Amino acid sequence: MPVTHKTLVKSKQGSNAQSQQKPLAAKTAKVVSKKKDEDDGTEIGEGGDEWMHGKTLIKPPDQLDLTEAELKEEFTRILTANNPHAPQNIVRYSFKERSYKPISSVDQLAVHFFLEGNLLHRDSDEARRQKAKQGLPDAGGEEAGDVEEGGGEDGAHSVDSKTGKKEQKLTNQFNFSERASQTLNNPLRVEAKADYWEIYDVYLEEMQKQEKNKEKAKAVPKKEDDKGKKKLTLVETQSDDLTKVAKVAKIIERMVNQNTFDDIAQDFRYFEDASDEFREQEGTLLPLWKFQYDQAKRLSVTALCWNQSYKDLFAVGLGSYDFTKQGRGMLVFYSLKNSTYPEYNYPTTSGILCLDIHPDRPYLVAVGFYDGCVAVYNLKEERPEPVYKSSSKSGKHTDPVWQVRWQKDDMDNHQNFFSVSSDGRVVSWTLVKSELVFTDIIKLSLVGAVSEGPEGVPPPTMGKTSCGTSFDFHKQINYLFLVGTEEGKIHKCSKAYSSQFLETYDAHNMAVDAVKWNQFHPKVFISCSSDWTVKIWDHTIRTPVFIFDLNAAVGDVAWSPYSSTVFAAVTADGKVHVFDLGINKYEAICQQPVVAKKKTKLTHIEFNPVYPIIIVGDDRGYVTSLKLSPNLRSKPKEKKGQELPRGPEVEIAKMEKLLSLLREPENSKA
Repeated sequence: MPVTHKTLVKSKQGSNAQSQQKPLAAKTAKVVSKKKDEDDGTEIGEGGDEWMHGKTLIKPPDQLDLTEAELKEEFTRILTANNPHAPQNIVRYSFKERSYKPISSVDQLAVHFFLEGNLLHRDSDEARRQKAKQGLPDAGGEEAGDVEEGGGEDGAHSVDSKTGKKEQKLTNQFNFSERASQTLNNPLRVEAKADYWEIYDVYLEEMQKQEKNKEKAKAVPKKEDDKGKKKLTLVETQSDDLTKVAKVAKIIERMVNQNTFDDIAQDFRYFEDASDEFREQEGTLLPLWKFQYDQAKRLSVTALCWNQSYKDLFAVGLGSYDFTKQGRGMLVFYSLKNSTYPEYNYPTTSGILCLDIHPDRPYLVAVGFYDGCVAVYNLKEERPEPVYKSSSKSGKHTDPVWQVRWQKDDMDNHQNFFSVSSDGRVVSWTLVKSELVFTDIIKLSLVGAVSEGPEGVPPPTMGKTSCGTSFDFHKQINYLFLVGTEEGKIHKCSKAYSSQFLETYDAHNMAVDAVKWNQFHPKVFISCSSDWTVKIWDHTIRTPVFIFDLNAAVGDVAWSPYSSTVFAAVTADGKVHVFDLGINKYEAICQQPVVAKKKTKLTHIEFNPVYPIIIVGDDRGYVTSLKLSPNLRSKPKEKKGQELPRGPEVEIAKMEKLLSLLREPENSKA
């Protein structure tokens, strides 16, 4: 191809471009190399030994200028093994000092990672045995010839036989637990140990306390001597040692009594009289314990009441019903755990006729006295006097108080109770601060309503007061209550009406000793009297539904807490009568004398709220506990595959069925 001028020019231009590109590429490579060397801490120039020079450091503008002394100063940091997340305020209860004590030693160990491995050091004996069993050469510290010399399992056995050692049994490395971890370790119950030194420390501490008490003894001035100086005598205030062991002694006394009456204490809840199977309907009462107090001799049991919170504790009021033998009285608390001595006892200057334990505050007890006073005892207060007591200035009764009953707290959350007396007053007592505030609810009179006779002439009995002997409040209706009188009448009253009665029943020929609402049926109540009769009423009917003649003066009657048709009564001839209207509507299913002496009269009876037992008091100050046999608390038998309904509705239906059979047609239609 012929070369023209244009081609030469283009070629020349291309060669010039290549010549210009070579030095540019070399310059660029040189800059990159220099930048890379600067990053490595060295700077390489055009000379061959520039890479050996150190890197020049650039000083920041805000860097501090420190002196040589400050630069050479050392700052030490101490690393501790304390765990920053370990708690510092742990406390535990010390049974020795009876208080909470802080724990000084806290575990500071914190495990961040834990892994159980199965690796063995190759030079260990166990590794060599495993290699020998598996036939592997030993590449460890020993030479191969030594392994071949005792090669395989035979070699391992020969080595063991030469040394005289038994072969160690290999464990399963995946499913293995040590023998020690398979035993049951009992947990630690008490921190302190009752060794000789512990006992010694306790005695030493007690001696130091006694010495301090002697040093703090009061100095009493005496008569001046000849020199005019007063002599000081130390009066040591030594506390009674018996008070220190009172609680322990009570526990020991309970233990001794439970060992003495072990057969009764263990079996009274569960033992059943097998002889009931051979009786059709009759039952028996099994005597358990007899409670008596030597200081309460010649006093009669005038009141009984179970504690609703502590089912084994009951209160006994002691006094006298004979007005010619009035004097002292006593409030005593017994427990089923100790039948030989009372838990609490409070002597009184006047005889007690009634009492009631607060259902929600078991430490409050309301008491009525023969002299007309009412009082409230607090079991938490360690003093023999009541915390509240009425007086002539605070509206006390002028005649004996026959009944007291706690009521629900008022609108200001003040505790209050009611009382009835022979003076005809039904009074409400409210516990306000440190005094009893009274309010007259109703004044009993011989007429039911305050009204005039025919032609505006007042009735002849107007103004005459009726003597109240007993009363009881309705279980569901708070304002409704019954009052029994000495004239044998029962008045149905309301808290809202203070001038008239809602209804009056001609109940008995003598004084009404007790009147009580049924715990299940809202219409039924029972009454008893010294005219030998017990009567059951429907408060909507003015005539009794059932009448039972017990051939002796009836002292008290009580409904059972487990059945609406079962009740019990005590008579002056020393017998207990138990009725079950669901079994027999005409006579008792149990009539049993419970006192040894014929002249002893039974005065009161109460059912336990939980256990199938009753307590009976007599006029000699004794309280006898009795257990009901199975026939006295029989329940309908369940058939196979059938579940009988239970609850208050069933008990109401049982009583309602009896009432429907006995009501007159006119009343039933109404």
